[in-house]
Amino acid sequence: MLFLLSPAKSLNFDAPSEEVAHTQPLFIKQATELIEILREKSPQDIARLMQVSDTLAGLNVARYAAWRPKFTAKNAKQAVLAFNGDVYEGLNAQTLTPEALAWTQDHLCILSGLYGVLRPLDYLQPYRLEMGTALDNAQGHNLYKFWGTQISDYLNTRLQADVSPVVVNLASQEYFKAVDLKTLKARVVECVFQELKDGQYKIVSFYAKRARGLMARFAALHQVTRVQQLEGFEAEGYAFDASASGSERLIFRRDLA
Repeated sequence: MLFLLSPAKSLNFDAPSEEVAHTQPLFIKQATELIEILREKSPQDIARLMQVSDTLAGLNVARYAAWRPKFTAKNAKQAVLAFNGDVYEGLNAQTLTPEALAWTQDHLCILSGLYGVLRPLDYLQPYRLEMGTALDNAQGHNLYKFWGTQISDYLNTRLQADVSPVVVNLASQEYFKAVDLKTLKARVVECVFQELKDGQYKIVSFYAKRARGLMARFAALHQVTRVQQLEGFEAEGYAFDASASGSERLIFRRDLA
């Protein structure tokens, strides 16, 4: 069983992480190719391409210039500790036990526009490149064309020893679209988190992102091996709704009031 997460736009490279184990990213060649394309662009180009401010564009142009294909403790940090958005606040990897953190390394994959797939302890250097970016490359006009079947091929390799392979999707639609479902040889199960609002259950983006991280944390702490175990997730008031769920779509609901 593999769990998929999206990356975060925000990064935290302030706190040291030398004492935590690390691994090298798997798609350095592909990341290098993308960095070379990005280095050809001016801050104005980046601002238009990514729809960010001039300040953020300048920051990322500097990041592309500083990026190196060699990852060390001086220029990189473990992905699960470097990402700093709502999902990763829910996961709160800094407080996981060594056993739970090791479990994430074997069962959690972080999808990335630049790095393709990151394992939690893979080093990453600071970057911004969302999967939905329309970046021209040799394979086409966007990153979905660039990655093609590479991500699903990798997931298949990771799952090939499983008798009944399962991918639990905790990633956003933008990132999960990078997984070629035609070539993926696994059952896909989606977890959906809803809030009671104005008498109806709705997905609220901020809460849903945090809940995805909470679910990944739940899976790590309980070392989940079966889909049915996910139904026991009750963090921060959520509860599994069997009547609203299906075999491939698990619905978790709560009333914030």
